[in-house]
Amino acid sequence: AVVSTQSGHYSRDYNTLHLSEGTMQVFVQGTSTHAVQVTKETTIEEIRQRICDIEQVSIEDLYFHYGGMPLEDGASFDSIPNLATIVASGKLLGGKVHGSLARAGKVKGQTPKVAAQEDKKKKKTGRCKRRIQYNQRFNAAVSPFGRKKGPNSNAA
Repeated sequence: AVVSTQSGHYSRDYNTLHLSEGTMQVFVQGTSTHAVQVTKETTIEEIRQRICDIEQVSIEDLYFHYGGMPLEDGASFDSIPNLATIVASGKLLGGKVHGSLARAGKVKGQTPKVAAQEDKKKKKTGRCKRRIQYNQRFNAAVSPFGRKKGPNSNAA
């Protein structure tokens, strides 16, 4: 499709933009991407007002960023190159947050609740275990004759 602005248009054949002298085009990426024709003297505030009218957002809630840096209202487009993309975003509350807050607590919420187990007596380890083994094997009453009893034998 051919996209037209105030005095420029895209050519279907070469997909290039023909603009009048002294004007340039920038893209403003909000809920959708808007092609806006500007001059070097156009201020950020004028474009913000135009995008606010299109997107139906209050001007206090809309901020422009280019190259990761916020753009001030009084600044002009002399430092922004032709066909640059400016990001329009809403006001963010709070401090620095990494990651999406929409997924906060996702893992904990998905993990099924497991009932607490009863306390089992834990196995002895280390020196204590070796002491018990020694007492079972060598200090137990030694039967003088007969077959050797196993470790699980309850016979006296």
